[in-house]
Amino acid sequence: MASKVDYTLDERGEVCPIPDVETRRKVKEMKSGETLEVLIDYALSKERIPVSVKAAGGEVLSIEESGPSEWKITIKKL
Repeated sequence: MASKVDYTLDERGEVCPIPDVETRRKVKEMKSGETLEVLIDYALSKERIPVSVKAAGGEVLSIEESGPSEWKITIKKL
């Protein structure tokens, strides 16, 4: 499922609500069909981002663990 990623947001080192707010803002700016990769290291963001992305018109394609306490969330704008 390695598709092209249009944007990357590196939110490592940030805690809620920053990653959540920044991700939602970026999804709203994107065009339909574009993808966004969000890098996080705050576990609560892993729960919150999918909810806020849906409200912003996006869909979470995957959440992958990319390291110890680090995740990569791939989002597509609908």
